[in-house]
Amino acid sequence: MTTQQYKPRKKVTGASQKRQDTSQPVLNESGIEIKKTYTAEDLEASGGVDMVGLPGEYPFTRGIHKEMYRKRPWTMRQYTGFGNPEDTNKRFKFLIENGQTGLNVAFDLPSQIGIDSDNDLAIGEIGRVGMAVDSLRDFEVAFDGIDLEKITVSLTVNGSAAIMIAMYLAMAEKRGYDIARLRGTAQNDILKEFIGRGTWIFPVEPSIKLVADTIEYCAHSAPKYSPVSVCGYHIRESGADPAQEMAYGFAIAKAYTDLVLARGLDVDEFASRLSFNFNIYGNIFEQVAKFRAGRGLWAKIIKQEYGATNPRSMVLRMIAGGGGSGLTKEQPEVNIVRGAYYALISALSGAQTMALCCFDEAYTIPSEDAQRLSLRTMQVLIEEMGLCDTVDPLAGSYYIETLTNQMRDRMEEVMAEVDAQGGIVKMVAEGTIQAKVSAQAYKLLRDIESGEFPKVGINCYQMDEEEPEVEYHPYAEADARKQVERLTQLRDQRDSKAVEATLRKLVDDASAGVNVMPAIMAAVKEYATVGEMTDAMVSVYGRYDEPVRF
Repeated sequence: MTTQQYKPRKKVTGASQKRQDTSQPVLNESGIEIKKTYTAEDLEASGGVDMVGLPGEYPFTRGIHKEMYRKRPWTMRQYTGFGNPEDTNKRFKFLIENGQTGLNVAFDLPSQIGIDSDNDLAIGEIGRVGMAVDSLRDFEVAFDGIDLEKITVSLTVNGSAAIMIAMYLAMAEKRGYDIARLRGTAQNDILKEFIGRGTWIFPVEPSIKLVADTIEYCAHSAPKYSPVSVCGYHIRESGADPAQEMAYGFAIAKAYTDLVLARGLDVDEFASRLSFNFNIYGNIFEQVAKFRAGRGLWAKIIKQEYGATNPRSMVLRMIAGGGGSGLTKEQPEVNIVRGAYYALISALSGAQTMALCCFDEAYTIPSEDAQRLSLRTMQVLIEEMGLCDTVDPLAGSYYIETLTNQMRDRMEEVMAEVDAQGGIVKMVAEGTIQAKVSAQAYKLLRDIESGEFPKVGINCYQMDEEEPEVEYHPYAEADARKQVERLTQLRDQRDSKAVEATLRKLVDDASAGVNVMPAIMAAVKEYATVGEMTDAMVSVYGRYDEPVRF
């Protein structure tokens, strides 16, 4: 859900004045000047066509598969989860029945920060913004009746990601799946949490150590599973411009890659399972060029800087999310139109997966009707609009190819700035990145308030409105109580001595600095809780204390 705040509504007639003075330069959000007309000379001056290539071939600018959507449309993976696991299971099945081809799981705040539902700090937050998860039993309920080979699952969680990955793998294993063949994704990008969202638990160094643990563990035990989805998305939501979104995401991915390489793995053992989550709100052409440029740049980084030889290691696999900050509370029906254009951007840019935001997300957890409408939007693009007929249909445009080259150059400039300041980990630990994107977010808000940055319904084409007809998702106290009762029952029924033994092993492994994933897996299988495992690691790692910069 977006947290952006806007001015009170007032009735104003007329349009934005931004583009009427043609003598002034037009800049996109990434700071690149947009010319009135583009020719072959502009394309050549920007770097030419050396990085264009063919679909499915290095540098993958035109897409990571030879036939792209002509062979298989993008995966539709709406973000959902709320209440207790029974509630979420019902919504999962509703979405699948309506044509969804993947699941994207939202977790409640206590689960995200490693707190059990019976903790006093969880009161009022159990199941509020996502599914409540306390133990393996909750995963067993949430995914009951869902074929994990046909429907791949993305776990949108970060601070407690190692635990949630273990629960997912253990649940699948218990149901008879071979986890060596199991596909799926976990967000598990803790560095962007420090930058953007704030659901951290441990300090920076042990946090990224846990990310490396999951990558190493999955490389050996679940090689088809993607243990990290690097999220430029949330950095963009926090104030980064489109080029920074990609550049900071790549800098984060490189930091994780460096940690895993230091453990002795070869880049081709794990790089193909790194994935990315990016944002798609904003100028259509800038967004399309951003993704085309990003694919080529990531391929170049993995091949030239890391020496990968397997082309699969060089592909940028991504989910393109709808961009909550692009939505408005004012005139919420206009968000339906925005969502359709976001889906169009995603398709034109060659995303493998879409998680299209719903028109009511500026207000509430999306209703069934809103989620169905987002699914239908994507399905219309697939079935009626010709988006699957040919690969990279905007290729060859003087404007798109020039802008793609310029966006790639801008991303490299931002990454060079990061390196010059000591690297992304250092900048995050010191709060430098956080301060930078926060300042940019504040400037954007002021530009929206002043009308410098046009936003339909906010500073142009406004109208007096009654309370919009949006179905608010209720917070169910009864469901929260049921979750606590289930947890109490679990504690009574499980083998407490076995749980205690696995938690001691987890503390020992964390203290020794070894990979803790085997110990977490063992604890999960004995039905240790999220809070118990988190507390065990906190006893060794401590908790993060956020630096505040002004």
